[in-house]
Amino acid sequence: MSFAAPLVLAALVALPAIWLLLRVTPPQPRLIAFPPLKIIRDLAPRRETPARTPWWLLALRLLIAAALILAAAGPILNPPPAIEGDADAPVLLLVDNGALAAGDWRRRADVLVEQGEALAREGRSLGIVATAEPVAEIPLLTPAAALERLRAIRPAPHLAARAATLPAIEAFVAAHPDAQVVWLSDGVSGPDEAGFAGDLADVLGDRSVIVFGETRAPARALAGTDNTAAGLVATLVRAEPNGRDAGVLRAVDLRGLPVGETPFAFEPGATEATARFDLPIELRNAIARVEISGEGSAAAVSLVDERSQRRRVGIVSGASLDQAQPLLAPTFYIERALAPFAEVREARGSASEGVERMLDDGVSVLVLADVGALEPAIADRVEEFVANGGLLLRFAGPRLSAGSDDLVPVRLRRGGRTLGGALSWDTPRTLAPFTRESPFQGLAVPDDLGVRRQILAEPDATLPERTWAALDDGTPIVTAERRGDGLVVLFHVTADASWSNLPLTGLFVDMLRRTIAFSAAPASTQAQGGAESGPPVAPRQVLDGFGAFVSPPPNAMPVTRAFAGRAEPEHPPGFYGPVDSALAVNALVPGDRLAPVDLTPLDAERAPLEPAETVDLRAPLLTAALVLLMLDTLASLWLGGHLGRLAGRVTGRARGSGAAAAIALAAIGLLAAPEIARAQSSAADDLPPLSREVLEGAFETRLAYVITGDDRVDETSRAGLDGLSRALARRTALEPGDPVGVDPERDELAFFPLVYWPITPDQPLPSLEAIRALDAYMKNGGTVIFDTRDALTARASGAPTPETAYLRSMLATLDIPPLEPLPADHVITKTFYILRELPGRFDRSETWVEAMPDASPDGIVRPARSGDGVSPIIITGNDLAAAWAIGPGGEAMYPVSGSDPRQREMAYRAGINIVMYTLTGNYKADQVHVPALLERLGN
Repeated sequence: MSFAAPLVLAALVALPAIWLLLRVTPPQPRLIAFPPLKIIRDLAPRRETPARTPWWLLALRLLIAAALILAAAGPILNPPPAIEGDADAPVLLLVDNGALAAGDWRRRADVLVEQGEALAREGRSLGIVATAEPVAEIPLLTPAAALERLRAIRPAPHLAARAATLPAIEAFVAAHPDAQVVWLSDGVSGPDEAGFAGDLADVLGDRSVIVFGETRAPARALAGTDNTAAGLVATLVRAEPNGRDAGVLRAVDLRGLPVGETPFAFEPGATEATARFDLPIELRNAIARVEISGEGSAAAVSLVDERSQRRRVGIVSGASLDQAQPLLAPTFYIERALAPFAEVREARGSASEGVERMLDDGVSVLVLADVGALEPAIADRVEEFVANGGLLLRFAGPRLSAGSDDLVPVRLRRGGRTLGGALSWDTPRTLAPFTRESPFQGLAVPDDLGVRRQILAEPDATLPERTWAALDDGTPIVTAERRGDGLVVLFHVTADASWSNLPLTGLFVDMLRRTIAFSAAPASTQAQGGAESGPPVAPRQVLDGFGAFVSPPPNAMPVTRAFAGRAEPEHPPGFYGPVDSALAVNALVPGDRLAPVDLTPLDAERAPLEPAETVDLRAPLLTAALVLLMLDTLASLWLGGHLGRLAGRVTGRARGSGAAAAIALAAIGLLAAPEIARAQSSAADDLPPLSREVLEGAFETRLAYVITGDDRVDETSRAGLDGLSRALARRTALEPGDPVGVDPERDELAFFPLVYWPITPDQPLPSLEAIRALDAYMKNGGTVIFDTRDALTARASGAPTPETAYLRSMLATLDIPPLEPLPADHVITKTFYILRELPGRFDRSETWVEAMPDASPDGIVRPARSGDGVSPIIITGNDLAAAWAIGPGGEAMYPVSGSDPRQREMAYRAGINIVMYTLTGNYKADQVHVPALLERLGN
């Protein structure tokens, strides 16, 4: 047995004095009755002498005093043995107190203090080295000072830096040649400490080392997280198989509230494992901390900042759906580039409808690929989205070059700039090196990158500061502007390979990744420059060695936003910077792996890291003293006669009936039964029912016309499409059904390949719902023929006719592609008949279709369309329906006006070509049809 404070035992000499004080007890107090005469009689003075304390009570009280004195002395049964060695030689004690040692620190601390107390009893001096703390020299401490130093060591939140302690160890060993070396090891070799044991052996020479440690390192750690498309994946590592093969990962948010838990398990013999949090993206983005439950170590915690958040990206394309081929559509390149680090959603339907759906889904990045005009209400929503911190990313294209809105960072020139075409002296340009102010700084420009076309920005004083990337001739290729808390970014090229090969390079992926990183950063951090040029951020909340958040220590230093290394003494793990854009620093970074310490180079003697099986007798002695004190109290009460008086009698009798009042616990439920919960009606339930004709159109090909409200015009449209349908049944393999009149606001247009819309200027403009339905119909592959029927009154140099003005007003809110007069070689002129123009009742009006793509740089002319679809819009003024209209007997209803005597026949041929074009696309533009077409032209 040993005592922690043996000097306290000197108080035992006071027991005789305590015996003298306790051996006498005062006389017992007398109880006097109340009657006055008896009081007077009994108040006669008497001589009283004190009585002696009973021997057994005196012994009880002496025993209590002895127990308290012994407990204060700190008796320990079976104390730990001291380290064998020369009692006069100092001891150099190496203590691993890095983040990997915190998991079982309580046991380590017990061994550390026990060995310190054992050395202190022998009076040996100690030199102490904590491997996770900077050390310049190792002082030789007295036993008492060394014991206090050992008790003050705590685990650090970063990895141990054993190699940095070697110079101080070498100096200590040189100053004390007889020093004995003891190493309290955590058994783990960090990522950069593979050769420490060999270096230590060179410093110590032939000295032996006593190593306290586990047979197998028990530490488990987290080496980063990755917010993938499948979920938040955490990587767990350990130095070697240690039997701790399974556990639970816990994820919490910034407020410490739990977000989710997931189990993990190491494969037999494996030192690495992964676990996945299968949570919605909103919950994954809210995770700020992932930890191994029950590990209690800073290395078992992985902090997650906004850089690891997976943004929700919504993509809206201005191209028609039938052109969106999987490998050629602009959305394909954007989705492939963003999918590894963002949740990508692609909208269908019209541009305005898709933008509205993406904003309703709560996207943080909105990508518009060649989207021209938006509805005013939708444009206002996009403005509000950007002002509230959203990121609007736009790509150029034919629609945007035809006319842009205010949702661009710079003013744009109408049209585009072609580089390297047949009519251009310029050759394709490459990108200039990124400037220091650009977020793309440090990215390498591929040698084979070439830009063949771009949208030019109007030069002004603010253009240089809004330019993120430029061509080698100085023209901007990526511009950006901050609006409110958000950002608008424009790529002046398309998102596909039609204008440049940028989307085919890895630079495109890096540029998009750095661009969408601004979606989570506040306005204060959305600087034009990169992360390297930004101001440093100070620590706000750091981890201690056990993985708990504490205030930053005085030696904590700020870091730059480009910091991606492991935690250090000057940069402890934690969150740096403001809450809304915090930067996370962790003890381990992705890619770090652990290994066991190799003690082969050392002359090592292993000792178990187990506290000695000692018994601390202080608690039993204090408990015995308390019990004895209670017995002493009861004995004193008994000797004084107070125990009998404590038991009184309580008499009384209840009067009356004494009926007990019963408490009624009647449950009063709600008489009205709750309504049965029903799912909310979907948006489809609110739509008007489809008409019989529309439903039949789903099973039979029919042509449709828009009901204008003018009976004469509607009857002409019906009769015209009826005559065209009969001509199709006679001359082609198509046998269409009866034409159907539709209302775009009420009826579903998707069942009809072609919709004929005669313009009537005296009718009100279509509603917003009708415009959206029309836009979605054209985006999904449908074709609309807008017929102004004003060929006789229209003048090329005069004011627009009422029909043309009405059409322009209606199309102002539609995202229509660029248009051009019908080319002579357009595929619509040869789908069934070989034609030069598309006449109707008149032949004077020009027919407009979607503009054909430009010729490729190598001079090879592309097909009429970049996809297999058709032009979503055809505009004419030749009154097609009147030329096709027939009466009940098959006679023509209206005369034709033109110089060609076969004009009505040519009008029917034009109608047949249009219908075949809408059904087959650019099929007739394939090279396989060239011989047949040449033969027909020759005949």
